[in-house]
Formats: sequence, structure tokens, C-alpha cells
Amino acid sequence: MSQKRQLEEDAKPRLEGTPFEDKRRRRAPSFRSVVLKVMNLQRLQHLMEPVLEPLIRRVVKEEVDSALTKYEISMKWSRGKDTKHHESRCLQLHFLHAISLPVYTGARIEGEECNTLKVALVDSYTGQVVSSGPECSAKVEIVVLEGDFDGDEGDNWTHEEFKNNIVRAREGKKSLLNGDVLLTIKDGIGLVGNISFTDNSSWTRSRKFRLGAKVVDIDGIRIREARSESFIVRDHRGELYKKHHPPFLFDEVWRLEKIGKDGAFHKRLSKERVNTVKDFLILLFLDPTRLRNILGTGMSTKMWEVTVEHAQTCVLDKNLHVYNPSGSQQKIGVVFDVVGQVTALFSDGRYIPGDKLSETEKADARNLVISAYRDWEKVVTFDDEASLMDVAPCLSIARSSSNLQLEGSCNGNKVSSSQKFDRYSYLQQNASSPDNMQSLYSIGSLSNLDECFHSVDPVNIMF
Repeated sequence: MSQKRQLEEDAKPRLEGTPFEDKRRRRAPSFRSVVLKVMNLQRLQHLMEPVLEPLIRRVVKEEVDSALTKYEISMKWSRGKDTKHHESRCLQLHFLHAISLPVYTGARIEGEECNTLKVALVDSYTGQVVSSGPECSAKVEIVVLEGDFDGDEGDNWTHEEFKNNIVRAREGKKSLLNGDVLLTIKDGIGLVGNISFTDNSSWTRSRKFRLGAKVVDIDGIRIREARSESFIVRDHRGELYKKHHPPFLFDEVWRLEKIGKDGAFHKRLSKERVNTVKDFLILLFLDPTRLRNILGTGMSTKMWEVTVEHAQTCVLDKNLHVYNPSGSQQKIGVVFDVVGQVTALFSDGRYIPGDKLSETEKADARNLVISAYRDWEKVVTFDDEASLMDVAPCLSIARSSSNLQLEGSCNGNKVSSSQKFDRYSYLQQNASSPDNMQSLYSIGSLSNLDECFHSVDPVNIMF
């Protein structure tokens, strides 16, 4: 018995140390291991978040875009079944032209390039003008909007948002828009009549206006309003002093940039008889130093460059002048444009374009142009370069006595005669006759070019 009990007691420690009992007696994790595990999880999260977030966003965006595309396709498909329902959600008014700038009070509001401003009813999905249905003949009102009106969602504003941004006239003043503010759309398009602003935009929060258009006689159907780009409206009296871009030859000189009307520069130029843009350009090309001295040190170099650059944008006419000094010992003449720029030179019977002249020849040509303005009755004017080139091969600068031997050829027709005559009486008798023009410019042995030219009125500028 004692031996059996001893064997049972010896067996107990072996049962308690089995793997099964070890699993049941798992030790609780230590605080340090828990903290390390949490830290590792956080580190993993920080590493994975920049990678996973864009991936998830892209997947979501693709799914949303796909859903919207399917929805838009289904809406277009259902348009044929329920036209009225569809049009009530996608019709909108639209200005077909941008506003022509600048805009002044009292001046008619027009579209770009002087086009009449037009309002069209369009399908916002297709962009096509809607020319059928009751909406295409609706009555529309033109209103003034705040210049900073954009709507909470860009172009998708509500009717209330549009209404709240309509600008009313200042207290004590008449309506902001004067004229035909109501128009009727015909076949989807309406013409804006003669309307103008009665007040400038400087007093509004954005200092700008927009034009708006809204339907006024259709209920139950949402037709989104039209809205133009923002623009500044200036007082009409400012138009009297505005600069021209480009300036015209016979604009008063104060139309140029940096030269104010009745200002110091304007008075200095007027004193020297530089009254127009043409006068300014002539003096600029023939004697720029004198012109700069007239304006004085009050005009900085930067201002001078701006003024000159603006003046040189002037559109010139095509007239060309030819001059040959009667007392010149050289067989030479000069061709120049309406502002004194040399375009060509006649030398020993040769026609030399301005871009082929040497520096010495350019200086001589410019001196001839200055002489031409002093002796303007010796200058002849041609309508354009083509008319000048028609006679250029026939012009001779050879000298002879007053007994002129008329020998030459032009365009294959020869002229031969011998006569003694007074230059100006001959020109008066023959210059007006088309049949005699060829003979007039085919003279082969005139003393100089001015014997072929009729006199013209002198320019109003002093040298």
C-alpha cells in the first residue's frame, strides 16, 4: 500500500507540468510590452496613411464620377419623354457678346466691335439656342448687378441670390438704366435696345457693375438668369479727356499719353505750334532733340518713352511726298511720308528705298525733308507708293536750260518734242488731263524734279 501511494504522489508533479496546464496558466503581458505594441501600431499608421489616403480618395472620386456620368446619361435619355420637365431645369439666358469697353454714363451700351447687345435662350447642356416652345418668345428685363456677384456655387446661383444682387439707384437719383430695359425674345434671341447708365459705379462695394437679364412673364419654369462680366462705368465727362488708342493724325496733341489737356506739356507744345499728333510726329522724326527740349525736364525719361510709343501707334495714311530742291547742285530728291519719315531717295536717276540708304544718305535725306517743309510749294504728293512707282522709272534729275527737250519713254510709249514754256503754266494745262500725265512724268532733261511737280499747300508747322 505504501508503495502504491508513493507512486501516485510521484505522478502528481509530472501532471502539473504538462503543456496543457502551461497554456491555462498564461502569464499576463507586461505594461512595457503593451506600450511598445501601441507605439508600433501608431508608427505603422503614420507610415501607411499618406499612401492609403490618396488611393482611397481616387477610388471614391472615380466611383462618384461614374455615378454622375450615368445620371447625366439617364437625364438626357429621359429628356425626350419629358421635355417640359427637362427644359425647366436646364434653360438659361445668355449674353451673346461681351460689353464694349470703356462704358460711360449717357453712352449707349453695346457689344464688342460695336455690335448690338443680344440675349439668347440656350440649353445649358448643349449650348444651343432654343428656338421652339413657349419659352423662346419670353419677355426679358435688363437689370444692373453688383460687380462682385458670383453666386455661392459659381454659375449655379439661385433666383434669390440673383435678386439680392440687383443694384438699385442711389437715393434721390433716377433709375440706373435709362432706355428700353424690356425686350422680347424671338426664336430664342432678343436684341437689347438703346440703354445707358445714368450713374457711375464708383459708389458700389466693388466699384464695378454687371448687366443681368431675367425672364419676367413665365411662372413655374426655372430659367436661369444671364450675367455679363464685370466692368467699370465712368462719368461721361471723363470721355471728353480720354486718350485715343491708337491716336489719329489730326487728334489734338493732348490725346497722347502723359500729355494732359491744358497742362504744362500741352501749353509748351502749343506755344511751339505743335497742336496735333501729326505735328508731334513730324518734329519727333525730324528734330527729336528739339521736341524733347520743348517738353522740358518735367517729363521724365519714362514718361517720354510712353508718349513716343503711343504716338508711333498712330495709323498713317498712304500719301507720299516727293521733293527736289530747285537750287541743288546734286541730282537728288527725297520721298517721305505724311509725318516726315524718309521712305526713299532719288539719286542720279536711281530710286533707292529707305532701308537701302547708308547713314550719310539718311542724314542727307532728312535734311532734304526739313528743307521740303520750308519750301512746301516745291513738293508733290502721290496717293500711295503704287502711284509713285508708276512714274519713278520715268523721272530724271538731269539739269538743262529752260529750252526743254522732251524725250523719254514710259510703259513703252515714247514722247519726243521740243518747246520752250513756263513750268507752272504747263502743269496747269496738262496735269489735270489723264492723257497728258504720261508726258508730264516722262520728261528726260528737266533741270530738276520740282519742274515736274505742281505746288501743294504748306503744312502748319515751323522749322
